Amino acid sequence: MESFFQNLIEWIQTLSPLSIYAVFAIIAYTENVVPPIPGDLLVAFGGYLAAEYIIGFTGLWAITTVASVIGFMNMYAIGFYFGDKIEAQRKSFWLMKFIDVKYFDRGKRWMHKYGQLVILANRFLAGTRSVISLTAGLTKTKIYPTVLNSTLSSFLWNGILLWMGWLVHENWQIIGHYLNVYGTVILILIGVLIIVRLLYVWRKNREVLG
Repeated sequence: MESFFQNLIEWIQTLSPLSIYAVFAIIAYTENVVPPIPGDLLVAFGGYLAAEYIIGFTGLWAITTVASVIGFMNMYAIGFYFGDKIEAQRKSFWLMKFIDVKYFDRGKRWMHKYGQLVILANRFLAGTRSVISLTAGLTKTKIYPTVLNSTLSSFLWNGILLWMGWLVHENWQIIGHYLNVYGTVILILIGVLIIVRLLYVWRKNREVLG
């Protein structure tokens, strides 16, 4: 994966500005559909390219935001129209071969409990983006607030990544380290919140019974 990533970076640098915009649109879209793609770090690389005046910062920000939202809403549509099949077939449905069932179930619980707040935070929740968009469709959240909140989430997150890439310039690859740390911290916090929630429910049930 690392060698592929490096080859991709070198290839992007040989392209024309228009082609670079197109590549980043594909990256931003695909990252919402196929989670293993290191889309965040590539967007940060786009900030470096903008700092070098190879492409425009604002244009890249707009393109990656729009492509991210399209990717999100495509997964939403899959959840909306194929939700019954996904629920019935679970592990055998083609999409669930790429998504851990435990994250899928967790995403459903989040959507039922927090709704649009989860969609607003989706870009900041590392490793769960495809799950959130899929379960948003499956739980049939209202489409207009969903588009609005997914747009705002992508706008803020992509802006942060581009700004970081611009700021550190040729050292943009160090952002990957911080993204890994950030992702680990987020997963730990999610785990802690789940444990706290379970303890709270257990305590309430114990009070009722006893």
